[in-house]
Amino acid sequence: MKTLLIVKLGSTCPELADQRGDFEDWIAEGLGPTPTPVQTIDPVRGDPLPAYDALAGVVVTGSHAMVTDRHPWSEQTGQWLLGLLSRDIPLLGICYGHQLLAHVLGCPVDDNPRGLEVGTVPLYLTAEAHEDPLFAGLPNPFLAHVSHRQSVLELPAGAVPLVWSEQEPHHAFRVGRCAWGVQFHPEFDLPIQLAYIRCNTEELRAAGYDPDHLAQQVKPTPEAAGLLARFGQLCLTSFDRLSR
Repeated sequence: MKTLLIVKLGSTCPELADQRGDFEDWIAEGLGPTPTPVQTIDPVRGDPLPAYDALAGVVVTGSHAMVTDRHPWSEQTGQWLLGLLSRDIPLLGICYGHQLLAHVLGCPVDDNPRGLEVGTVPLYLTAEAHEDPLFAGLPNPFLAHVSHRQSVLELPAGAVPLVWSEQEPHHAFRVGRCAWGVQFHPEFDLPIQLAYIRCNTEELRAAGYDPDHLAQQVKPTPEAAGLLARFGQLCLTSFDRLSR
């Protein structure tokens, strides 16, 4: 049986990991029950990237590293992602994974000139999103949790823009039939987002934000969270049938 693979490219704050687990745990929970086995690999610690024919789909996690650091494990993983695209293996890149996908396709990734985006924010669907297999049917706008400093500054050639916010014009895009990048965090729930604000209090204050105000604005994000389960189902579905 093929595997639904989580590619772990970083870890959360140690105090949060002790209480709630790590990125891969949150993603696996969000994917929900699936007949396909869910496996995690960690290229940062040297785990080998698997053969493509073993995969039903791939989720690439966030990271506290930066794509602009060009770590060898990051560059190698990025090149491996290209093989998923050429084989139409479903891919969901989250935050760092979103940026890595754009980077390996030749697009600039760097600090967002509008500054940090942290908290719960409304996200807006493009016209193309209403026909997208992953985003069709979502309310416009919908709420999502965000925590990032760097952004995809330009989309890849031929990419389909799907979601934007007032501070982030490229919150989600699709390349090909079944590869998505999302800058927001569908794996975060309300307590996790609050913990991220607490963990980054000093950085937020230095950037001119009021952490207490951000915390007061944190709300549940059921539509964003539901994208993980939807992606898991798409991994089990024929994209030939979806496209007809």
